[in-house]
Amino acid sequence: MADGTTQSEEMISASSFQRLIDIGIALSAERDTNVLMETILLEAKSLSNANGGTLYIRTPDNRLKFEIMRTDSLNIAMGGTTGKDINVPPLNLFDPETGEENHKNVASAAVLTGDSINIPDAYENESFDFSGTKKFDEGTGYRSKSFLCVPLKNSQNQVIGVLQLLNAVDADTGEVIEFRPDIQPLIEALGSQAAVALDNQQLLESQKKLLDSFIELIASAIDAKSPYTGGHCQRVPELTKMLAAAACDQQDGPFSDFALTDEQWYELHIAAWLHDCGKVTTPEYVVDKATKLETIYNRIHEIRNRFEIVKRDRVIDYLKAVIDGGDAETLRAELETQLAQIDDDYAFIAESNVGGEFMAPERVERVKQIADIKWTRTLSDRIGLSHEELKRIEREPEPALPVQENLLSDRYDHVIYRENKEQTAADDNPWGFKLDVPEHLYNLGEVYNLCIARGTLTEEERFKINDHIVQTIIMLEALPFPKDLARVPEFAGGHHEKMDGTGYPKKLNKDDMSVPARIMAIADIFEALTAADRPYKAPKKLSDSVKIMSFMKKDAHIDDQLFELFLTSGVYKEYAERFLLPEQLDKVDVSQYLPKQEEAGAGDD
Repeated sequence: MADGTTQSEEMISASSFQRLIDIGIALSAERDTNVLMETILLEAKSLSNANGGTLYIRTPDNRLKFEIMRTDSLNIAMGGTTGKDINVPPLNLFDPETGEENHKNVASAAVLTGDSINIPDAYENESFDFSGTKKFDEGTGYRSKSFLCVPLKNSQNQVIGVLQLLNAVDADTGEVIEFRPDIQPLIEALGSQAAVALDNQQLLESQKKLLDSFIELIASAIDAKSPYTGGHCQRVPELTKMLAAAACDQQDGPFSDFALTDEQWYELHIAAWLHDCGKVTTPEYVVDKATKLETIYNRIHEIRNRFEIVKRDRVIDYLKAVIDGGDAETLRAELETQLAQIDDDYAFIAESNVGGEFMAPERVERVKQIADIKWTRTLSDRIGLSHEELKRIEREPEPALPVQENLLSDRYDHVIYRENKEQTAADDNPWGFKLDVPEHLYNLGEVYNLCIARGTLTEEERFKINDHIVQTIIMLEALPFPKDLARVPEFAGGHHEKMDGTGYPKKLNKDDMSVPARIMAIADIFEALTAADRPYKAPKKLSDSVKIMSFMKKDAHIDDQLFELFLTSGVYKEYAERFLLPEQLDKVDVSQYLPKQEEAGAGDD
């Protein structure tokens, strides 16, 4: 050739460049960091025909960590996908005591200078300290000769690691030679490609760690927001993954074809941690409402003061009657009867406020009769109010004082209107919600609240609590999830749906829901039943919780096949042993909850 280059050398050069292109494509497609680092070293060894090599990664504390080690002639393969740890301490880039740069080691020098270092023979080199290398050679009979250290620079020109190749081998003679000058640019080009690919992968992993930490932060904040939720957001993901793993492991049966890829497992993980993220929008005084009259505070204290006023009014009426010449003994007997009745009425109202007993029609009627007792207010109720309170109370003109009022009342200003019709309630809403929205946002009426049939929540408050799943879906669907996380909203948003289509908020049935969404529904319910950190209830025993869920299965509220898998796989017991208190762990005869043909294999647990 005119420039002195042989046709054979040109073919080798062209082949090397094509190989470099192929390697770059492979590196950009790899998502496993260990495989990526291993590929970088092995391809560099192949391009340079090196006998050995090491890949170091720079750590945040400015050290070089051994990630991959290979020496073919000694059959050494450590790090990467081998599963063998490299028990060699990292190299310091700076002296721990003086802080001076470490230019004695060839690898650290390549990082500090940002330049490649090509050493023909380590035993003849006096610029670097090869005492450790020589000691290794003495112990193994190896002869470390040629070195090529190439710093790995990312797109910001920052050195994130170093590629060190050892002992280039002549392909024809098998002799150890120096790394040829024409090979060095190829390795440097590979190093650049590798650094970008590795930096991108590290960036993706750091973003993933940030996302995971942020998600767990949100879940922990929701649990911390109210003692009534406890560790719910942290335990549901664990149970979800346990039941999903049991479904994946099933060889025969309805879930024999069910499987999750690594990406789908991560998708389920994210969804489980975020399944209640909408609870950040739920007011604490609604979530934590422990009595019927509770808002920000328990209004029973306000009502008790009215009873006290009524009692004093009766005493004043008695004293006036005595002064006016009435029979003191007769009047005293009447007063004591009246005061005893007022005390009894208050005790009944206080008991009703707790919400522990079903409000039968006769109890509701008594609340209304007590409510009709009159008391006299002489002070204005329109001063010292917040702007919103004043807006509500000024819907009607102020009556002249003094004014007689009911002892208990459902006042017009107790009703908080919905300012705007929720978009979520529209028939054509973009989320597919099917909601029965109460007329009012809240109703603080005293009689209205005291007459709640069961529990402490009004219809409006129950809707507000249930609204957390609506907000969860809205929040998650507003996030720009990548394609491999696109189903997070569907997985997370279905845990209050029921298999018969009567659930919330989309009234989905079993066929409308994915297996992971149905799994999460079971996990959510079982965690709530067995939780021991709810201050409003004693923890249920394991057998009671399973029994309740069996009723839910019969009523088509949960997936029957998943519930059977939940029992037959032993997931319920495994979860219980990890998260329940010892006193909750009683025996469960799962055979009574399984189809007849499976009873023989189930037995007593």
